[in-house]
Amino acid sequence: MSVTAGYLDCHRHQRLDLSALRDRFGPDAPAMEWDLRPMKCAVCGGKRITLTYSPDTRPKDLHRKKA
Repeated sequence: MSVTAGYLDCHRHQRLDLSALRDRFGPDAPAMEWDLRPMKCAVCGGKRITLTYSPDTRPKDLHRKKA
């Protein structure tokens, strides 16, 4: 799963580092839109954001070494 934040004031997009969020808030911390809503853009300081949740669609054995 990946989550991308879109900032409505400056039209910037940023993929969130879910591992860093887990390390900061714990593995059981919720990551729904209303949980992440207090975020703000590091560039413009805008707080109006959209979040896009995308599943990982890569083949499961993409990184598996062949014998």
